[in-house]
Amino acid sequence: MKRRLRILIILVPAFAAVGTLAVAMVLRSVGPVPRIITSGAAAIGGPFTLVATNAENVNDLAYRGKWLVIFFGYTFCPDACPTALNNIGVALEKLGPDAGQLQPLFITVDPQRDTREVMSDYLKSFDSRIVGLTGTQDQIDSVVKEYRVYVAEQKSESDGDDYLVSHSAYIYLLDPQGKFVNVIQGSAAGEDIAVWLRKEISKSRSSGESK
Repeated sequence: MKRRLRILIILVPAFAAVGTLAVAMVLRSVGPVPRIITSGAAAIGGPFTLVATNAENVNDLAYRGKWLVIFFGYTFCPDACPTALNNIGVALEKLGPDAGQLQPLFITVDPQRDTREVMSDYLKSFDSRIVGLTGTQDQIDSVVKEYRVYVAEQKSESDGDDYLVSHSAYIYLLDPQGKFVNVIQGSAAGEDIAVWLRKEISKSRSSGESK
């Protein structure tokens, strides 16, 4: 599985512009595939209750009115997570004042090690607008299931905290009503993520106005 995930990370740039269908095909090789309904929208997302880095208990309703940009990962992640968080920060800078419409979230898939304090300290290295969310194992399991995130802990030879967690590395975009819009690879360049966000938001708004 590690070999397949390493290959996926290497091939990520080649898939960046292929669209949601290609993303689903890639997901099929590493974990559960989002169910696609007849409208073409993936059944991704749902209610959650987690703990923010400021110690507040928050749920999905707390972010209504904002476009949510969500990345799932963990603070001990060696490459994919810091890369994605840095790219999100670059995208926010590129968006300028328009970034105020967004709320970026970093949700841990490793709550055993990623306490609120650990996540708060970790996120100091990235854009301050990114909010970290953690919770109990049951809470994280629930939100991971809702968002169809692939997660698999890689046990180390020792029984300590020195282990890796394999996980899918997509950035999710949800509209201000909490409805899933689309995903993009976390490894996409910040400039490309900014362009993608503008395009997806504009397209989603146009679709909503036409209904």
